[in-house]
Amino acid sequence: MQWTDRVRQVKIVLVVIAVVIAVASLLVSHLLVSDLKKEERNKMEVWVQALNTLNNADETTDLTLALSVIQGNNTIPVVVLDAQGEVMDYRNLDIKERNASDSIRVIREEGERMRKAGRYIRIDLGEDAGESDNYQLVCYDESLMLKRLASYPYVQLGVVMIFVVVAIFALLSSKRAEQNKVWVGLSKETAHQLGTPISSLMAWVEILKESYPDDQLIPEMDKDVKRLERIAERFSKIGSIPEPVETGMVEVLKRVVDYIDRRTSSKVCIHQDYPVYNIKARVNASLFEWVVENLCKNAVDAMEGSGDIWLSLHEQGAWVVVEVRDNGKGIQKKDLKNVFKPGFTTKKRGWGLGLSLAKRIIEEYHGGRIYVKSSEVGKGTTFRIELKN
Repeated sequence: MQWTDRVRQVKIVLVVIAVVIAVASLLVSHLLVSDLKKEERNKMEVWVQALNTLNNADETTDLTLALSVIQGNNTIPVVVLDAQGEVMDYRNLDIKERNASDSIRVIREEGERMRKAGRYIRIDLGEDAGESDNYQLVCYDESLMLKRLASYPYVQLGVVMIFVVVAIFALLSSKRAEQNKVWVGLSKETAHQLGTPISSLMAWVEILKESYPDDQLIPEMDKDVKRLERIAERFSKIGSIPEPVETGMVEVLKRVVDYIDRRTSSKVCIHQDYPVYNIKARVNASLFEWVVENLCKNAVDAMEGSGDIWLSLHEQGAWVVVEVRDNGKGIQKKDLKNVFKPGFTTKKRGWGLGLSLAKRIIEEYHGGRIYVKSSEVGKGTTFRIELKN
C-alpha cells in the first residue's frame, strides 16, 4: 500500500505541476499578447496618420517621414477600403491567386473580415467628411509574430500534458515491472522452499502405506500431500507462460467445489449451475482452479462461515462465463476499484494478494477478463470471469 500511495502522490504532484505551468504560461502569454496588441494598435495609428498626410499632401509637403512610416510596416497586414468597400491599397498579405480579379476579391474579403473583427481605423477625407461618405477604412490584422505568440501557450500546454502522460505511463510501467519481479521471485522461491518438505512427506506417506496398509487416515494424508504438491506447482508456474489446453470446464469447477466443500463449515452451501453439455475452454486447469478457489474462499470469509455460494457456468457469444456469487457482507462502492490492487484487503488477516494474482492469471495468462459484476453491502457480491471460447 505504501508503494501505491507513493505512486498516487507522484501522479498528483505531476498533474499539479502541469496545471501550474499551464496556468502560468497562459497568464504570462495573455499579458504579452495584450501588450503587443496595444503596441500594434499604436503603430497602426501612426501609420494611418502617415497615410492621411500622404492623402492631404500638396506640392510643398515634405513626404519623407510619411513614406518612411508607410514603407516601414513589414509585419502587420493592412487593407485600405473606401466608403464603398473597394480596395484602395494593401500590404503584407499573402495572395496566392494569379488572376487579378480573384486577387482583388480575396483582398476585399480579408479587409471585410478585419473590419467585422473591429480592427480598423477610419480616415475622414475633406472638411465635411464627417457628414458624407468621403472616408477610408484602414483595416489591419494581427501580425504573424502576435498570432504565434497567442498560440504558443496552447502548444506548450500540449507539450506539458504529453510530458505528464509519458511520465505517468513510465511510472506505472516501472511499478508494474517491479510488481512482476516481486510476484515471480516470491512464487519461485515459495515453490523452491516447498519442494524439499513435500518430497519428504511423500516418502513418509509411502512408508506409512507399507507399514499400515489398512489405516483409513493415510489416504487422506496422501491427498493433502498431493494438494501441497499441486500448490507448489502453481507457484512455480507464476512468472512463466503456462500452456493452456482445451479443458472441460465442468470437471474443473467440480474439483474446486469438492475441495472447498471438504474444507468449509457445513453451514456453507455451494450451489452449482452447469449446462447439460460440457463447455470447453483453453485454460491451464491448475491455475484456473486456483482463481476459482480464491473467489470461493473470499466468499466464505465474507459470509463469516455461514451462507450460500452460487457457482455458475454458461456460454455468452464468444465467451465462456463463470460467476461466483455469495450472500455475504458485500463490498463498499469506494473499495470496488481497489479490490484487484496488490495489498488491498478488508480482512484482519491477509496479504491482499489473492485477487491481484487472480487478475494476473485470468488476464495475462488466459487473455480473459475478471471483474466485480455487482456488489451490495449486506447482500453479497458477484465476481465474473470471462474466457475466450
